[in-house]
Amino acid sequence: MKQPARRLLMVAYHFPPLRGSSGIQRTLRFVQHLPRCGWEPLVLTASPRAYEDTSDDQMRQVPEGTVVERAFALNTARHLSLFGRYPGALALPDRWATWRFDAVRKGMAMIARYKPDAIWSTYPIATAHVIGSTLARKSGLPWIADFRDPMAQDGYPSDPRAWKAYRAIEEDALRHAAASVFTTPGCAQLYRERYPDIDATRSVVIENGYDEETFARAEGERGAAPSKSDGRFVLLHSGVVYPDERDPRPLFAALGQLKRAGALTAASFCLRLRASAYDPMLAELATQHNITDLVSLEPAIPYHAALQEMLDVDGLLILQASNCNQQIPAKLYEYVRAKRPVLALTDPIGDTAITLRGAGLTSLARLDDAASIAAAIPAFIARVRAGGETVATPEAIAASSREGRARSFAALLDRLVDHRSTATSPSQAT
Repeated sequence: MKQPARRLLMVAYHFPPLRGSSGIQRTLRFVQHLPRCGWEPLVLTASPRAYEDTSDDQMRQVPEGTVVERAFALNTARHLSLFGRYPGALALPDRWATWRFDAVRKGMAMIARYKPDAIWSTYPIATAHVIGSTLARKSGLPWIADFRDPMAQDGYPSDPRAWKAYRAIEEDALRHAAASVFTTPGCAQLYRERYPDIDATRSVVIENGYDEETFARAEGERGAAPSKSDGRFVLLHSGVVYPDERDPRPLFAALGQLKRAGALTAASFCLRLRASAYDPMLAELATQHNITDLVSLEPAIPYHAALQEMLDVDGLLILQASNCNQQIPAKLYEYVRAKRPVLALTDPIGDTAITLRGAGLTSLARLDDAASIAAAIPAFIARVRAGGETVATPEAIAASSREGRARSFAALLDRLVDHRSTATSPSQAT
């Protein structure tokens, strides 16, 4: 007889219909793939009013019948500010702190109704871990804390009160969660060193990845209607260009140098920045360096269309600063699957560079070095045009699917729940 599926309560801010964040993909793909691994997801997320931008394009990718509860939440900066100012206490640990109250109430109701076997919460919205911790403490269920990025870092958050809140939340997770999951080896090692007295076996690495089914559909649609090229070399960055973590200033300075030298022209090259979230800042930088004709700032588009664009362009661009050496952009795995040439502007000793080299992608330059970038771009273009630039290896592509990541996650959940059952069975029998 087939065993009934176990259930997982998933606390995640990033979930459709939110648009414009790659953070959606980790939760959404776990929701899609976990049922094949014997786990039924129960999603506890925020009400759409908390999102700055929404779209229904990924709603149909949520499997039919999935339980999704949306708790009341506000964005403090948008909903509780007066003349652009708001009390800092209303945004601790983050701008979505109001989500906690209704989420805990609805989460406990979900636990009573659906009897989940475990709770999972995912950062980078710190309030999610506050909710996960509270639900675990109230219910006694094992809690898995998912860290897609490090929390309290040197200089981040810049507000001392927020930094203190982040530090308390991460320590609570490391000490009380049944397991803490990290997306990169460097991040896991960072926390093992930060909390050396905690059992290292409770720190697990499950990387991000790409969704093969979505890519296959994108390829099929692309095959039916291939995009047209105007002859320019298009270098695409798909996603947010954070001013600090993905500082674009050296890149724009390098493009200015190359334009003045005649190495790049508007007829031969285009840097396309898709859904940057910082278009006004980037437009000002482009004007400053006289490269508005080389830079194209494009709005967010549906996810499948964004994948098609990755498949069509000449090259894909990664931006990752050295202050993020323990992080890997989620889009890196989609770039790997797109099988297009990749130019990475990043620290050569960071996790991003290490992962790219492991995938056979070796075109790198430092993000903070305009001269290095100015040398790397023409060389990269020349290799691509000559057919000498490599794409990701088949082995790297096969290893990076989200379905495989979901199997690893399900195995972790099984181990934690089985261990809890074994540990509690003697007391139940007496």
